[in-house]
Amino acid sequence: MLLMGLIRLGVWQNFLRAWKNGYSGNLEGEGFILGGVYVIGAGKQGVLLEHREREFGDKVNLQSVLEAAEKIKPQAADTE
Repeated sequence: MLLMGLIRLGVWQNFLRAWKNGYSGNLEGEGFILGGVYVIGAGKQGVLLEHREREFGDKVNLQSVLEAAEKIKPQAADTE
């Protein structure tokens, strides 16, 4: 996984973008696990947005997150 990650052009582009923007986070940990973002609606709405990193540094579209969050409908409280 590490070797495949290092030879991908997109990974290097993401690294350079972060470096130029002054990213100085820690480099501790495994470093092989890709992340993701999920917006989950209330009740039976389910998953409204799913973004999985395809390569290291892949960013979610923030406009998509906001649009999905606006679709969340409040769930009525159970009165039992």
